[in-house]
Amino acid sequence: MGFELDRFDGDVDPDLKCALCHKVLEDPLTTPCGHVFCAGCVLPWVVQEGGCPARCRGRLSAKELNHVLPLKRLILKLDIKCAHAARGCGRVVKLQQLPEHLERCDFAPARCRHAGCGQVLLRRDVEAHMRDACDARPVGRCQEGCGLPLTRGEQRAGGHCCARALRAHSGALQARLGALHKALKKEALRAGKREKSLVAQLAAAQLELQMTALRYQKKFTEYSARLDSLSRCMAAQPGGKGEETKSLTLVLHRDSGSLGFNIIGGRPSVDNQDGSSSEGIFVSKIVDSGPAAKEGGLQIHDRIIEVCEHWLVSFNRLNATPSSSCPRQDLWSGRGA
Repeated sequence: MGFELDRFDGDVDPDLKCALCHKVLEDPLTTPCGHVFCAGCVLPWVVQEGGCPARCRGRLSAKELNHVLPLKRLILKLDIKCAHAARGCGRVVKLQQLPEHLERCDFAPARCRHAGCGQVLLRRDVEAHMRDACDARPVGRCQEGCGLPLTRGEQRAGGHCCARALRAHSGALQARLGALHKALKKEALRAGKREKSLVAQLAAAQLELQMTALRYQKKFTEYSARLDSLSRCMAAQPGGKGEETKSLTLVLHRDSGSLGFNIIGGRPSVDNQDGSSSEGIFVSKIVDSGPAAKEGGLQIHDRIIEVCEHWLVSFNRLNATPSSSCPRQDLWSGRGA
């Protein structure tokens, strides 16, 4: 809504004035068409009219208004009189320092804090008024039976009506109790919302923890099986201390073009000098309900020797068949047969 021109020390540049309120710009906003107005002036106008207040009348929305920070910094450096100059304050401060000055200005209006007074005075005079002049200040207690505080005005009048004072005191206590009950209810609602939010966060964290544990358990199981299979692979090499192999032939009938198993191939690593790895093609996966999954069919880690006419499979099998394929780094990825 702008600052009054007569509050500034000296003349103000016309470019620093709002075209709507004709005062010095307060929190200036600019339109896309280049016009500048006070935020408190232009926002209601744009919301109601939907256009620029200047003669161009360009269409715009409140979202298109932008702050002019360099212009705002320039205005904040102007010298301005205190807002309480009419009450006697003669201070002139920079506009950016005005809020701090108003917080402690001795000429700001302040209300007497004694219940029942409500007189508005200068801030610098409030303490002296409450201590010496206020008729609502307590000066003792009633000796007529109610025991309530007696004000200076009541003392000068010869006392007060105890029944009326008790009713007023009871009403004040009821009002305070109602305010406390309302504040307690509001705080309980806030605490309830906070509790629900924390419970939801805790449930989400527990679910994430469970999912992470399951993922790691699955990986651990897979790695354990692969290590076990690797041990069996190494034990099955020629000259190794392992199980003997036997050759078998199995007849499979294709189901939808597939024999129902995946294979994985490998060869000895160049860096492997101990001869512990083997070369060949092995069964890496058996498709459920496929031709190879029937009783007496293929098993994981059977070594495929030959496939004839797409349905006759010759393979070697360890007497104690491992549970999964040999996980060497020189194996190539499994393929469906």
